[in-house]
Amino acid sequence: MKLEKGWTWLLLLLLSTLAVAAVAAHEKQSEADVSDVVVDDDDDDMGLDEEELKVLMAEDESEQVKETHSKSTASEKDTDSNVSFQVTYKTPVPTGDVYFAETFDDGSLDRWQLSKTVKEDADGDIAKYDGKWAVEQLKENKVPGDQGLVLKSRAKHHAISAMLDKPFVFKDEPLVIQYEVNFQDGIDCGGAYIKLLSDTGSLNLEQFHDRTPYTIMFGPDKCGEDYKLHFIFRHKNPLNRDMEEKHAKRADVDLKKFYTDKKTHLYTLLLNPDNSYELFIDQSSVSRGNLLEDMVPPVNPPKEIDDPNDSKPDDWDERAKIPDPEAVKPDDWDEDAPAKIEDPDALKPEGWLDDESEFVPDPNAEKPEDWDEEMDGEWEAPQIPNPACETAPGCGVWKRPMINNPQYKGKWKAPLVDNPNYQGVWKPRKILNPDYFEDLQPFRMTPFKALGLELWSMTSDIYFDNFIITSHKEVADRWASDSWGLKKLVASANEPGIFAQLMMAAEERPWLWVIYILTVGLPVGLLVLFCWPKKSDDDYVYKKVDPPKADVEEEEEEEEEEEEDKGAEATEAAPAAEEAEEDAEAGGDNVEGDDEEEEEEEEEEEEEGEEESKAPGRTLEDEVGVICSTGGNDKKLTAVQSGNFKSLTYFLSIYHQKRIK
Repeated sequence: MKLEKGWTWLLLLLLSTLAVAAVAAHEKQSEADVSDVVVDDDDDDMGLDEEELKVLMAEDESEQVKETHSKSTASEKDTDSNVSFQVTYKTPVPTGDVYFAETFDDGSLDRWQLSKTVKEDADGDIAKYDGKWAVEQLKENKVPGDQGLVLKSRAKHHAISAMLDKPFVFKDEPLVIQYEVNFQDGIDCGGAYIKLLSDTGSLNLEQFHDRTPYTIMFGPDKCGEDYKLHFIFRHKNPLNRDMEEKHAKRADVDLKKFYTDKKTHLYTLLLNPDNSYELFIDQSSVSRGNLLEDMVPPVNPPKEIDDPNDSKPDDWDERAKIPDPEAVKPDDWDEDAPAKIEDPDALKPEGWLDDESEFVPDPNAEKPEDWDEEMDGEWEAPQIPNPACETAPGCGVWKRPMINNPQYKGKWKAPLVDNPNYQGVWKPRKILNPDYFEDLQPFRMTPFKALGLELWSMTSDIYFDNFIITSHKEVADRWASDSWGLKKLVASANEPGIFAQLMMAAEERPWLWVIYILTVGLPVGLLVLFCWPKKSDDDYVYKKVDPPKADVEEEEEEEEEEEEDKGAEATEAAPAAEEAEEDAEAGGDNVEGDDEEEEEEEEEEEEEGEEESKAPGRTLEDEVGVICSTGGNDKKLTAVQSGNFKSLTYFLSIYHQKRIK
C-alpha cells in the first residue's frame, strides 16, 4: 500500500510540474533583481574616456541620493491610480558619446518634423501622410513621469522624422541602434520599424516619404501571420552606382509573443566594422550573421554566370533510362482483359424480391395546393424506401458482385534499361560575369543624418520611446537599464495571477486542458479513495483460523504413543472383564459393597476435580493441548505442566474404564 501511495504522489507531482512548465512556456518570468538589466560597475570594458567615466560615476551617486530621498518622502508623493507598483523614474541621460537620443519626457515634438508630402503610387484619398502622432504615457504598466511617441490613427499613412545631433559615418566604430516599441492594442497589419535617412544634399524632412533614400531600415513588422524583424541596408554597386536592398536572414526565434503580449520590448541592432551584425530583443540575441554571407541577395555577385546565349543541342539525350528495345510482349499477355469480373461462385440470397423495386412513391404524399402543372409540370409523389424490402435481403434485379480478375495484367510495357546514349542533364556553359565586383567592406555604407518613421498600420496606439544611436553597446545598455528596465519591473509586478496565466496559456495551447483536468481530478479522486468511510466490523465475515499443526515427526511419535496406550488399555480391560463375569456368577452377593466402593471413588474423583479446577488458568483442554503439542513426551513438559500430569493421567484411566463398563 505504501508503494502504491508513493507512485500516486509521484504522478501528482509530475502533473503539477507540467502545469507550471506550461505557464513558464507561455511567458518567461522576469528577473527579480534590477541588477540583471543594469550594467556592471566595472566600466573599464566600456571603452569610454575619463570624462565619460566621471559623468557615469556622478550619475551613480545622484541615483543613490535620489533613492534615499525617495524612501523618506514616498508617503508624501501622489501616485498614479493605474500603477500598482511604484518606481522612481528619472529621465535617462546618455553616459557616453551619442549621435541621437530621445525620451519624449518633455511632452513636446519640437525637434520632430511631420511630413507634408503625399505617398507616391497611392490613391488620392489615402496618399497623404495625415496620420496623427501624440506624446502620451503607456495605457498599462505606466511609469510615472515617462512618456513616449504614440501612433494614433489607423488605416492612415504616418511619417515623422528628426535630425541627428551629428551624421554617422561608417568608419572604424560600431553602430548601435536601439529603441522601444509597445503594441498596446496588439497588431493586425503594420510595422514599427525605423529608417536611418541617408546624408544627401537634398534631404528635406518635410518631403519625407516612402521613396526617400535611406541607409538602414530596422524594426518589427507584421502582416497576417508573418512576424518579421527587419534589418535591411542599401548597398551601392561600385560599377554602376545603383542602390540595392540587402535583407538579413530571418530571426532564429518565434516572434509572435512580442507582438501580442502588449508589453514594451527593446529592439537593438549592433553592426560592427568587421561586417558582423547581431539583432537583440529585450537584450537577448535573436539573430546574428555577416554582411558578406547572410544577406539576400548577396552583396557580391558571382564571378561566373550562365551564358545567356547558350542553348541545348537538339540531339542531347537527358534520359537516364529507356525502354528495352529487345523486349517482346509475351503471347499470353491479354491487354483487353478487364480488371474486374463477376464472382462466379456467388449465389442469390434466399428471399430476394426480384419483382420489388428499392423505392416506391410515398402513398401519404399529397400534391401541394399551389402546384401549377403548366409551370411546374406533372406532379409526382416523392420516392421512399420500399417497406417490403425492409425484411428481405434485397429488392430488384440481383447482380453478381464484382471481384478482381486474376487474369488481368494491364497494358504491356517494355522494362527500362540504362540508356547507352545518356549525356546527363544539360546545363549552359559558364562565362565570366561582366557585372562582377567584390566589395569586402559592405559595412562602409552611405552616411546617414536623420531618423524617420514612415508607417502604415491597421492598428492604432503603437508606442515608441527612448531612441538612441551610439557607437558603444555599453552606453545603450545603461540607457536601457534607466528606461526600459523600469518598465520591465513595473510590468513584472503587475503580472496576472497564476490562474489567469494558466487560462492564457490554455487559450494558445488547448491541449493543456488535459493536464489541468488531470492535475485537479487526480487529487480529488485520491481524497475520495482514501477518505471514504470504511466498512464496520459487522460487515466482514471472519474465517476461523485452524490451529497450528505439529511437525511431521511429532505427529508420528504421537500416533505411536496412542497405539501403545490403546494396547495397554486393552490389556487392562481384559482382567476387568473377567472379574466382572466372576462377580456376576457369584449371584450378586457383593453388589451392594461394590456400589458403595464406586460411590466413594466417584466422591474422591469429584474432590480432586474441584481442587484442579481451583488452579488459575488451567483446564482440561489446556492439559490435553499440552500433551498433543509435545507428542506425549513427558520430558518436554514444563514444571508447571507436570504438576497436574498425574491427576490428568488418573482421570483418563478412570474415563476409559467407564467407557469399557
